[in-house]
Amino acid sequence: MSQEQFSAILDLLRRPKPRDVDLIPLFVQLEHDYPCNVENQIDDLTGVWELRWSSSNAPYLQVQPWFENLQILLPTDKRAVNLLKLPAPLGGIAVVAALQIQPPKRIGITFIRGGWIGPKLSLFKPKLITNIKQEFPAWLDVTVLTNELRLSRGSNGTLFALIKRHDLNTSELTSPLSL
Repeated sequence: MSQEQFSAILDLLRRPKPRDVDLIPLFVQLEHDYPCNVENQIDDLTGVWELRWSSSNAPYLQVQPWFENLQILLPTDKRAVNLLKLPAPLGGIAVVAALQIQPPKRIGITFIRGGWIGPKLSLFKPKLITNIKQEFPAWLDVTVLTNELRLSRGSNGTLFALIKRHDLNTSELTSPLSL
């Protein structure tokens, strides 16, 4: 796949509602052409990722105009955060997870705690966080990984396409969670 084709995929993902029929064949081709080895691509994996497409029907796993669905990955710290950023003044919903890199492409996930993080009020940021008792193993297979695009398949078969958000800072997004 050429750089122009790769750029075209990123452009499709940045649209409000990219069509499955346009993307799925391209994803299959990318998975064939660019197999991932997570252990060798930790720098590419690290950072803030925005969900831009999902094969799931769950509303929180779809691109929506009223929230940003972000994933902050810190594999060297063995931590991750799923963050639904809601419009002001609502704050967001966050879930903190422990990560285990399982080469070549699997990431084991153990959800630790989650809840609501309110908007910043002067110097105070309210939060309502509780521990999570995970009853089942969860994992992601990272099938394509560049510094701009990540394709992953979840333990329940869902395919995810995420683009890296170089404009967002991992520390700013995770500081209310005391990682």
